[in-house]
Amino acid sequence: MRAQTLPAVTRRLLVGLDVLVAGLLTVAVLRPADSARPWATLLAAAAFAALYATGRATIRVHEAPLDADRGRWWPAGAWIAALIVVWTILLQVSDGALWLAFPLMLLQMHVLGPRRAVLAVVVTTVVAGVDGMLQRAPADASVAPALGPAVGAAVAVAVTLGLEALVRESQERLRMLEELARARDDVAAAEREAAVATERERLAREIHDTLAQGYSAIELLLRAAERTVGHDETRARAYIDQARTTAQENLAEARRFVRALAPADLDGATLVAALHRIADRTQAAAATSPGADHEPRHTAPGSLMVRVQTSGEPRALPLQVEAALVRIAQSALANVVQHAAARHSTLTLSYLPDEVILDVVDDGRGFDQDRQPPPDRTGGFGLTAMRSRVRELGGSLTIETSPDDGTAVAVRLPAHDEDVRDQAPTTRPTQHQEDR
Repeated sequence: MRAQTLPAVTRRLLVGLDVLVAGLLTVAVLRPADSARPWATLLAAAAFAALYATGRATIRVHEAPLDADRGRWWPAGAWIAALIVVWTILLQVSDGALWLAFPLMLLQMHVLGPRRAVLAVVVTTVVAGVDGMLQRAPADASVAPALGPAVGAAVAVAVTLGLEALVRESQERLRMLEELARARDDVAAAEREAAVATERERLAREIHDTLAQGYSAIELLLRAAERTVGHDETRARAYIDQARTTAQENLAEARRFVRALAPADLDGATLVAALHRIADRTQAAAATSPGADHEPRHTAPGSLMVRVQTSGEPRALPLQVEAALVRIAQSALANVVQHAAARHSTLTLSYLPDEVILDVVDDGRGFDQDRQPPPDRTGGFGLTAMRSRVRELGGSLTIETSPDDGTAVAVRLPAHDEDVRDQAPTTRPTQHQEDR
């Protein structure tokens, strides 16, 4: 298990302990027992301060794990013993040095640990009690001078033990949460792997039962045609025609596989029509969902208006390009609904001779790219997925935004018609869809 070090709050408490020691040491210097020998008090206080500072600099108390074997003789035990000796000398020359007993007990508990610090706390309590009783007149038989250090020792032990128990409990909870997160990630990864394996098995069966069988038939037909060439031209031509027909059927099967893996919005529709579907669906979702960052909407239902515009002559594009543009449009509009608090958003699809450009612009709150992460970083994968898709297709993605000035996402992808004539769907949008 990971070492349990003291948290930041305990480090700050140790700094407060340093300040307390410095303040009480000043009181000890200002209240010497013998005003005729102030130099002795000053010398003893200086020795205590130097020893304390040296130990705090070399013995990193806040870096010691809670479950470590703390309080060994060297150097921690030797340092605490030296502090007790110098403090005892300081008690002989200053009445105010008695107040150093409590912070000294707290330090002993932190440095030596709950088990080994008990002896040091007892010694400190006895020295403080005896000194307190000796400072009073012999006729005064009160036990108050001895009772005060004893109460201080009990408080110091209780505070340290309670604090370290809270630290252990919080760190145990943190460890359990980390283990739970790792287990959740493992389960998710296993589910993804199982889904991928299932899909691969399904595709393997489909390919084996269709494409592989078709290719085998083509190979057999061509062999038969090769054997009859020069002997029976009619039969050879018949074999070749059968091979061509089988190849066309296999090509149709291959196209079906490709289309089955494409976004549902592209099923039997053009890219422009698919974007219109996404726009309609986004408007409907915005009308019934909470506002940006899950705050309640303060506008009327359906206030987000999404428009689709085209520039240039629409044409068939490579299926992978159309699929990427559909996914990017979906992700960008999802960010508009969840984070932008926008009233209007526009999708503009521009067809150029060698590339296609998709712009998604909204009039929402925007964000400062230099000071805060993109909206999807808090719990999504949107911009990362966009960049990955664009990079795989050799395109570029640009984001322009500023606080209270909306956001514009521009995607440029290459488009070569000769690569997609046999892949892209041929359905064209109706006049109503084009004019929408």
